[in-house]
Amino acid sequence: MSYNCLDRHLTSERRNKAAIIWEGEPGDWKVYTYWDLYREVCRFANGLKSLGVQKGDRITIYLPMVPELPIAMLACARIGAPHSVIFGGFSAESIRDRINDSQSKIIITADGGYRRGNIVQLKQNADESLDGSPSIEKMVVVRRTGHADDKMVEGRDIWWHDLVEDQALTCPPEQMDSEDMLYLLYTSGTTGKPKGIVHTTGGYMVGTYATTKWVFDLKENDVYWCTADIGWVTGHSYIVYGPLANGATSVMYEGSPDYPDRDRFWAIVAKYGITICYTAPTAIRTFMRWGEQYPQRHDLSTLRLLGSVGEPINPEAWVWYWQHIGGARCPVVDTWWQTETGMILIAPLPGITTLKPGSATQAFPGIDAEVVDEVGNPVGPGGGGYLTIKKPWPAMLRTIYGDPDRYVDQYWSRYKDVYFTSDGAKLDEDGYFWLLGRVDDVINVSAHRISTMEVESALVDNTKVAEAACIGKSHEVKGQAIVGFVTLKDGIDGTDDVITELKQHVATKIGPMARPDDIYFAAELPKTRSGKIMRRLLRDVAEGRVLGDTTTLADPDVVDALKSQYGDEE
Repeated sequence: MSYNCLDRHLTSERRNKAAIIWEGEPGDWKVYTYWDLYREVCRFANGLKSLGVQKGDRITIYLPMVPELPIAMLACARIGAPHSVIFGGFSAESIRDRINDSQSKIIITADGGYRRGNIVQLKQNADESLDGSPSIEKMVVVRRTGHADDKMVEGRDIWWHDLVEDQALTCPPEQMDSEDMLYLLYTSGTTGKPKGIVHTTGGYMVGTYATTKWVFDLKENDVYWCTADIGWVTGHSYIVYGPLANGATSVMYEGSPDYPDRDRFWAIVAKYGITICYTAPTAIRTFMRWGEQYPQRHDLSTLRLLGSVGEPINPEAWVWYWQHIGGARCPVVDTWWQTETGMILIAPLPGITTLKPGSATQAFPGIDAEVVDEVGNPVGPGGGGYLTIKKPWPAMLRTIYGDPDRYVDQYWSRYKDVYFTSDGAKLDEDGYFWLLGRVDDVINVSAHRISTMEVESALVDNTKVAEAACIGKSHEVKGQAIVGFVTLKDGIDGTDDVITELKQHVATKIGPMARPDDIYFAAELPKTRSGKIMRRLLRDVAEGRVLGDTTTLADPDVVDALKSQYGDEE
């Protein structure tokens, strides 16, 4: 993988082409050409080998969005040591769980990172995580903020810059079998115990290369920006491995989209002449709430293609993105895939596929996706059910690390020899896929199967609403009742009249059966650190249950406020 992302570009003009353009939240920035990146990767790979790392050893990486993160990943790939990247917002306990499950030998972290002008104490979290993680032998620390010079543990900790200082600028890549593990990436499980998803070398490389090239219509001179954090699979596949395998220029940004002001993303687009922007519906809806005055401050004319990833995008957000960011001229590629799939499986091909706002359109060439009913029969156009994948694809997960029985039970037991995605979907008359979210995000109201996505889209369609999330709550008569949690636009008060208006608006848009039973106003909705709305926690709040796993929750105060409000309403 390292050879295909770096070495093979060095014999052409790409040698001096920008591989990574990085900007830190404070405004510092750096450009790495493919030649620069190759040398830095080789130096760090040699440094890891000097610490005793061998092929097959697992390496935990807990870093902010700094260049050392992709360098560390590529260095691990170069010497055949699978990496386990942990998002920089996770707690010490979450890090410890992942280290112990993977039995990592080395942890790579930083003295801190920047987020909304504050310093995130990564080194402190990493130190705490090692209390009870006996497999770790060394900690490599990147100096980012200068706030941990007095916290280095003698004999265990080593500065990154000291480790690489005298290392050779070349490092022969380890020969890898196509099925050798490339990396582990942990994703939340329904039981609360994170699952270590195993991705291997050959198929993953093919899948990310091909989808980056064709879904984003990648050209040699493109400046491509995926706004995700590398701690999630989107960053692995579409910041690091896919773009670099294609010899593209990939942009990285360390901080928050609203620091120091709400136009930071658009300032980055204008500054670097970005041509392709790939971001999440949650971010798009946030930008909608902030208003179009922020993108209007900047020249976004270099953009030629927009992408959406992470969850279904409602048509209203799709159209706003297309109009206000893309200038009503850039195609929007709405992509569906998962941590487990490793690569995009459903998406339009720009210039070929006719687009429909809110639909991920059709399966990528070679992908056999099908919507089936409860017993596994295809539903056909106009029907809804469960999304399945009938045939293997290159980048598919190979197992859950250390738990093959859970792998089979979770993904292969629902229907024989068919991958069960746990996502609901429907097909329209043109055979286009409309993703409805996780299966438990489909509400059954008096025998009517209603997608939370449809109700949320209807709510957001109202001019007073900035963001909405819907869940099903147990109802003794209807089976489930629809409960909506709504964030209003600035200047709108959450009155009883607005509740009545919103309920009627949904009934008018979808039908009386979709009218929400309850609507609650919230200043913010509970989201993961990657920006996805945590509807599971909203269900816990609505049902009065003890909250489930909250390790991925970005701001616990949001849920506390909702619990307080909901109790008052009851």
